[in-house]
Amino acid sequence: MAALGGDGLRLLSVSRPERQPESAALGGPGPGLCCWVSVFSCLSLACSYVGSLYVWKSELPRDHPAVIKRRFTSVLVVSSLSPLCVLLWRELTGIQPGTSLFTLMGFRLEGIFPAALLPLLLTMILFLGPLMQLSMDCPCDLADGLKVVLAPRSWARCLTDMRWLRNQVIAPLTEELVFRACMLPMLAPCTGLGPAVFTCPLFFGVAHFHHIIEQLRFRQSSVGSIFLSAGHLIGPVLCHSFCNYMGFPAVCAALEHPQRRPLLAGYALGVGLFLLLLQPLTDPKLYGSLPLCVLLERTGDSKAPLCS
Repeated sequence: MAALGGDGLRLLSVSRPERQPESAALGGPGPGLCCWVSVFSCLSLACSYVGSLYVWKSELPRDHPAVIKRRFTSVLVVSSLSPLCVLLWRELTGIQPGTSLFTLMGFRLEGIFPAALLPLLLTMILFLGPLMQLSMDCPCDLADGLKVVLAPRSWARCLTDMRWLRNQVIAPLTEELVFRACMLPMLAPCTGLGPAVFTCPLFFGVAHFHHIIEQLRFRQSSVGSIFLSAGHLIGPVLCHSFCNYMGFPAVCAALEHPQRRPLLAGYALGVGLFLLLLQPLTDPKLYGSLPLCVLLERTGDSKAPLCS
């Protein structure tokens, strides 16, 4: 190598090709066009999901069983077809993820147990105050409450309750599939993994503003209370279902509660512990290899902070 001299070294450094992004290597569109395709694809998914709720014209409120059943059909069809949008995005951008589509969307067995338990535990810690408030206001003790929760009759009633099925099963499954599993792989090559994680909830939040129109139309809430309760935290399906069950924390009720001091302490402790445990419990090493990191490496972003 030394015998080549300075000119030889320069020749070797020039002749060595640099790693190019996947889309450029395949002759696909540039990064700017890829971003526009990604954003447009996510907007199309969000509009399709919300639009499917209004295919059925009805003067009945959204909580009516007939309306819920019709909307089940619509969102299940849209959610089932949503992976096709990711396939179309892949063809338009020329990006090859390097892994199967369903693995990229989060359908994998590796790390499934920590992925199911740790985010749910973290979310329950955040809701420590509301959980304390729920237990204080519940007329039954812990033993009786567990008996009710574990009783087969209770689950049978839940499975025949259209509102329960919507809030705890169908909505978490379909919304997480559309607004996280499908959108995150399309946004990550454009914005990076970190910004994409915070961008997906924007599409999710905007898509939920149609609830405002419905609630105002049927005069179910005031404008202020609607804006406080529209939307929940994006997370795995279990966290989504848990958040749907808990709803927005009743801070105003906690301030007027007879035991407000310990209750407010629980609120503060929950938020503090959540911030303290957020980084260790969301460490990617706990959940196995990240298919999105493979995608980012193939698009030229191999130094993503969450993938290092």
